[in-house]
Amino acid sequence: MNGLLIGRFQPFHLGHLEALQFALSKVDKLWVGLGSSNKPAQKNNPFSAEERRDMILSSIDDSIKERISIYFIPDLDNHVEWIEKIDTIVPKFDIVFSNDELTKHLYSKRTVKIITIPFLKRDVLSGTKIRNLITSDQKWDDLVPEGTKNFLIKNGAKEYLKNL
Repeated sequence: MNGLLIGRFQPFHLGHLEALQFALSKVDKLWVGLGSSNKPAQKNNPFSAEERRDMILSSIDDSIKERISIYFIPDLDNHVEWIEKIDTIVPKFDIVFSNDELTKHLYSKRTVKIITIPFLKRDVLSGTKIRNLITSDQKWDDLVPEGTKNFLIKNGAKEYLKNL
């Protein structure tokens, strides 16, 4: 059985890692959709799809890499066209993992199962919160996997985010 998990992962943090592991506990293969892949860098969407893919791949074990495939999912203005576009990008799946109400609603009209992902420390594990901690020189590196931390430091995320 295959599943789909869509997120922006801006940046990929421990909550996302937990969601990935939760989804993998329910399926054989997991398609990870990187949402907003067509958006230019901006304050709330700073990292490119390629950068987010690199963060994820550097943060997971090889055993997980063997069971996931990553796809770039562009934003579209029309929600129905958006899920139809996903069908052209991502192979067939039986389950959608999401906490997004709109995504759940759109997929509720289809024959796929929708599973809500348990949140892990949602009050601190949010991309917005982590980006704000990075730019304000506060402690953030314990909120992301080691691979993401190394990626962000190596690529000068603090200065990059401040300049957006």
